[in-house]
Amino acid sequence: MENTQDHTSTTKAQKWVLASTSIGQMLESMDISFISFAMSSIIIGLHISTAAAGMLSTVTTFGSLLGGILFGLLADRFGRVRILTYTIFIFAISTAGIMFAQNFITFAILRFCVGLGAGGEYGSGVAMVAESFKKKQLGKSVSITTIGGQVGSMMAAVLAAIMIPAFGWRSLFLIGIIPIFFAFIIRKNLNESQDFIDTMETGKRPKVSVKKLFATPRLAYQTIALIVMVIVQIAGYYGLINWLPSIMQKKLGLSVAGSSLWTIVTIIGMSAGMLTFGTILDKIGPRKAFGLFLLVASVAVYGITFSFNGFTLLLASTVLGFFSNGMYGGYGAIISRLYPTEVRSTANNFIMGFGRAIGGFSPAIIGLLMESHSLLVIMAMLSVLYLISFITMMTIPALKGLATQD
Repeated sequence: MENTQDHTSTTKAQKWVLASTSIGQMLESMDISFISFAMSSIIIGLHISTAAAGMLSTVTTFGSLLGGILFGLLADRFGRVRILTYTIFIFAISTAGIMFAQNFITFAILRFCVGLGAGGEYGSGVAMVAESFKKKQLGKSVSITTIGGQVGSMMAAVLAAIMIPAFGWRSLFLIGIIPIFFAFIIRKNLNESQDFIDTMETGKRPKVSVKKLFATPRLAYQTIALIVMVIVQIAGYYGLINWLPSIMQKKLGLSVAGSSLWTIVTIIGMSAGMLTFGTILDKIGPRKAFGLFLLVASVAVYGITFSFNGFTLLLASTVLGFFSNGMYGGYGAIISRLYPTEVRSTANNFIMGFGRAIGGFSPAIIGLLMESHSLLVIMAMLSVLYLISFITMMTIPALKGLATQD
């Protein structure tokens, strides 16, 4: 049973859970993002082709998917705190090890391990939040932790701007060792929730299996439908982050690709959207909250096509980021409520992992579409995706009752 204390103040234990999960996502995102800012230097330094460089992202994605499934199961079996610590060790040590990589194979193996740890970190953290806060606080609480990931992306950009020119690209990855110290702090100050301890009591310890996510036809549909929603979420996010600067540079003749202002304003818009969405979800329930944001996002994508200068571009991308990426934290909140304690971490990692893996192909697909289609057509396709996600969300029966639960 989730934490149902009556008082509204945040306890010390809750603060530690929220802080550790937020910082964990921040450090994970920072380590993952380093490669984006160092890629051109890596290609030159390791003498690899752009195609090989692109494979490094693919390898990371598959590592994340495998790590999500594996460590999700382990977190449900042996505890969230322990597994969260192990995953942080894995992606931190692997990131730091990249500093010494002398060839593509070594680099690829280490990036796979980075993905392995990063993929496992998410489910453990979200499960801890779900088991530490009341249901009516969960949307906002999980959304706060996802903002940590946005902060991590900004930190990676700042560190790359400072470290690479001064010390070379390898120095950037050495910073990846920092999360290890955070892992020690987690083990010292965090305990498993009473909810998890009660569930894992000797004599009634449940068997952990991915099959439980598909135990009945209704549950199987729910799992697949949530994966479809996450695919759309990730596809929209990566389409916005990876291609919008290039699209606008070509459309308006602006140097958006190298603009730190565009990056910062867009991320701020996304973060504001996350916090707002989480609050709305707790107030009116997931169906209305997701419905509102998905429908607005399906319209907001067209704002990009009507941008005619730098200011309107920033305004359009901020509004789109607010609604399209604001929903991200909501998935962890609803997954945690739709699946029981014994498979909560597994469900979060499995659903988010497959959604990320498939949705992560969107930059390549959009790149192909840009060769033969107009910007308006591409945005129309993204708009249709959000409408598909809306329809899918409305057909998940279990979401109807969440708004009325305490």
